[in-house]
Amino acid sequence: MSPEIINLLVQSLSNFLYIYSLLLLVRVLLSWFQTAAWAQQTMSFLSPITDPYLNIFRSFIPPLGGLDLSPMLAFLVLGWVGPVIIQVLGTVLYSVARF
Repeated sequence: MSPEIINLLVQSLSNFLYIYSLLLLVRVLLSWFQTAAWAQQTMSFLSPITDPYLNIFRSFIPPLGGLDLSPMLAFLVLGWVGPVIIQVLGTVLYSVARF
């Protein structure tokens, strides 16, 4: 596998995680405007994309008094684990490509 392809794969994964983080942020911000019709349409689009990831953390941190703290943990994990996965993937692919 050539270095250009490996770089493309690693960069694509990095871009995917960035875009997913943005979608997650929009989803969390729109949850504050649940009564607005425009927010409902966007939420109905984003919920199937972001809720499976958020539900992982909702099982650990249930809502406290109507306040859902799971997105905070979801952002932390995405911010910490995402770069580690990208680094490991890049290292593994580069080492496999050399052989």
